[in-house]
Amino acid sequence: MKVGFIGFGEVASTLARGLMGEGVEVYTCLEGRSTRTRDLARSLAVQPCSNNHEMAGKVDIVLSAVTPSQAIFIARELGNVNGIYADLNNVSPLTVKEALEMVGKANTVDAAILGSVRKNGLKVKIIASGGAAEEFSQLNDYGMNIEVIGPDPGQASAIKMLRSAYTKGVSALLLESLYAAYQMGIDEEVLKYISQTEGPGFQESAASRMISSLYHARRRSEEMGEVVKMLSTETEPCMSRATLEFFKALDKKVAKLEKKPANIHQVFLELE
Repeated sequence: MKVGFIGFGEVASTLARGLMGEGVEVYTCLEGRSTRTRDLARSLAVQPCSNNHEMAGKVDIVLSAVTPSQAIFIARELGNVNGIYADLNNVSPLTVKEALEMVGKANTVDAAILGSVRKNGLKVKIIASGGAAEEFSQLNDYGMNIEVIGPDPGQASAIKMLRSAYTKGVSALLLESLYAAYQMGIDEEVLKYISQTEGPGFQESAASRMISSLYHARRRSEEMGEVVKMLSTETEPCMSRATLEFFKALDKKVAKLEKKPANIHQVFLELE
């Protein structure tokens, strides 16, 4: 089995490491990538390609794992592919359908990651829909955790978007509330009493949510833009619009952040 990644950030590199451990040949294009990304790919001994077209011609499955704003651009640039093309990006059903149309929809997959790739690695839950979803799920033979939920593109991404509306909204509210508590000098007490309501493990998950919200603020704002795009066809997404604006403002505030905060205290210091 040969798999190629477009984009080589946290999602792609984590899945690549796991797949290679299962004997899969992994390829990616490093043209125009940062020094950090190139060094990471080389440290994993990923097969380098000069461009995405070359890579797509060598592999059985192409996985697109880029930022939401790049999903359509990447698909348009790549054009028709002979193998399977799976869009793993956090985008709305409308966006994923547009992207998949550009690479030949017969062999495409709308795939959505549900959970933390960093924590779960290759076993992170992925739901898939679309014409080639069943073929894509053959990667379960190599350690992945893919569940086919339907034949139509847009089904998986819709579930992902609705889940994101909830999880990103909760993360925004949590960060806003606890930062206010920090400024009042009562953040530990507030977190303790919220934990009594939410149950065991909440403090750890709260820390993870706030750290990720800060470090990935731009990605979160792009994701929420896709959520609002989808929900606007069904209802007036007041809460999701507010979450979108929250992450836009957060991105502007921490735009120069280069290192992920190690704990909640460092999150609060970055916001001061």
